[in-house]
Amino acid sequence: MTASIVLFTRDLRVHDNPALDAACREADAVVPLFVFDDELLARVAEAPNRIRFLLAALTELDGELRARGGRLVVRRGQVAEEVARLAAEVHAREVHLAEEVTGYGLRRDARIRERLARIGCAVHTHPGSLTAVAASALRPDTGRDHYAVFGPYFRRWLDTPMRKPLPAPDAIVVPSVAHESIPDPDTLASGEGSPDLAVGGETTGRKLLEHWLSGPVRSYADLKDLPAADATSGLSPYLHFGCVSAAEVAFRTDASDPGGHAFIRQVAWRDFYHQVLAADPGVAVRDYRTPWEPWRSDPQAVAAWCAGRTGYPMVDAGMRQLLAQGIMPGRARLIAASFLVKTLRVDWRVGARHFERWLVDADVANNRMNWQWMAGTGTDTRSSRVLNPLRQADRFDPDGDYARRWLPELAALPGAEIHRPWRAGVFGSDYPPPIVEFNGM
Repeated sequence: MTASIVLFTRDLRVHDNPALDAACREADAVVPLFVFDDELLARVAEAPNRIRFLLAALTELDGELRARGGRLVVRRGQVAEEVARLAAEVHAREVHLAEEVTGYGLRRDARIRERLARIGCAVHTHPGSLTAVAASALRPDTGRDHYAVFGPYFRRWLDTPMRKPLPAPDAIVVPSVAHESIPDPDTLASGEGSPDLAVGGETTGRKLLEHWLSGPVRSYADLKDLPAADATSGLSPYLHFGCVSAAEVAFRTDASDPGGHAFIRQVAWRDFYHQVLAADPGVAVRDYRTPWEPWRSDPQAVAAWCAGRTGYPMVDAGMRQLLAQGIMPGRARLIAASFLVKTLRVDWRVGARHFERWLVDADVANNRMNWQWMAGTGTDTRSSRVLNPLRQADRFDPDGDYARRWLPELAALPGAEIHRPWRAGVFGSDYPPPIVEFNGM
């Protein structure tokens, strides 16, 4: 009996999984493997929201595998060594995994290749597993190795045929091997997570996708920038952990509908940043473009921003939701980010690290490059843009519903008055005065 290993990384699903599909086609038995990497665990120990979501996703993945006669094999240690050890146990001839773009992922995969070459085991990485369009699939006519501007990329992306989603395997035969249990979150994470965090995996994510495509997506273009409307898909964490396939999402979304077009535009933004990072993984930690002025150090202002106590309800509501739920609507993220990097002039890396501490969907490519976009060091062609939180509030939360939901100390203020509490005589002991000034106060 021939055996293959499929190493799950950020593709925690059985539906439309190129690595799993290839492993099942090419061998009689398959070992579905997930390795808790000690190196990575050390980095994310202070991100309990992502740890909790990961463990829920692994539990649901195990359930999907068991429904097909298989199970998830869990190991912990150095990934290349654990994969090599397992390959020797089952005499595997091939290992399949999703193609990565992050510096960590590329280093991990290089170590796996080097280690398995010693025992004659082939390694196959599968592009288009983590994105709708493979990171290396589109190249500009200029000869550059990636698109630096989203508009031209999106036009090419729209013209790229989306592959038909791969079916989940009907049955999976797993050889008898030792494995560990999925650990408890408290054994991996330090610090408290968000009290209202919602977690799930492939089973939950596919139900969410079905609901979204059944109707709500059609309102997305009109409502996506209104945080109080709760009109986003909620799929971002499921895409980050690969519980739902970005390729399937793009394939099944009707781009001829305004709502569907606006939605897949966001999927394309995700792909865009992955291809930027694939071309230069170093931009996850250094500026893509030189900043237009030096960064400032202001620990007190940063602390106020992190706690949602800047004195600007539209900023603070988003930051409070982040702490409570581990998520933020896209518009709230932009407003909060602009306040930190453009108004306070604090280094974007400070904001990126805070988001990664709390956001359950803190994807390296999206989070880091979105922060650079707002900071003016990234791919934004209008690097000087500043979002005035008062004007943003007047436009996107005109009745104050979003601010009122997350700032209970201001809930008694009627309508739009909540966005300028200093005019209503709110005491500083109840809610802080603005830490900076803006036009429109």
